[in-house]
Amino acid sequence: MSEVDFSTILITAIGLSADCFAVALSISISQQGLSFRKFIRFPLAFGLFQAIMLLIGWLAGRTIVGLISSYDHWIAFGLLGIIGGRMIWESFHDEERSTDKDIDKWFTLLALAVATSIDSLAAGLSYAFLKVDILFAAITTGMATFIITFIGYFIGKRVGALVGKRAEMAGGIILILIGLRILLVHIL
Repeated sequence: MSEVDFSTILITAIGLSADCFAVALSISISQQGLSFRKFIRFPLAFGLFQAIMLLIGWLAGRTIVGLISSYDHWIAFGLLGIIGGRMIWESFHDEERSTDKDIDKWFTLLALAVATSIDSLAAGLSYAFLKVDILFAAITTGMATFIITFIGYFIGKRVGALVGKRAEMAGGIILILIGLRILLVHIL
């Protein structure tokens, strides 16, 4: 098992929050005049669900870590590669994004929070195979997501939809590079 340092946790958290950043951009473009009280629920929900899903993934992974510890680095690399690859692929495809969603409705807000945190579940699973303080990682991921979602919303008001796709692609590349780092540290 290799130990995960703070910089890896932070970079992973930033990569995981790229989807939230992209959604925040699209929401801010499509929903002009959203009050601050209604808006603040958005980064809170996203940050909370990123942290919770990371913990759930880690708990699931801890139940099987003893069975696969000899090749856990390959699993971490594979999971982060798949997540990152999917994020890159999605950045090139104009599937219906959440720009037509009304985040004033709790159901829509929660659905967006869960959908953008699925990657965190897989990252938590990969953390189960590494030496990581999972509570610290979950708090870091939740806080980073909150901040990045908050920033994404305000940038979206000024910059437009172009940045959203690039942020998602950058997040995917970051996750793939982290998976590669984990693999190389373990086999070298």
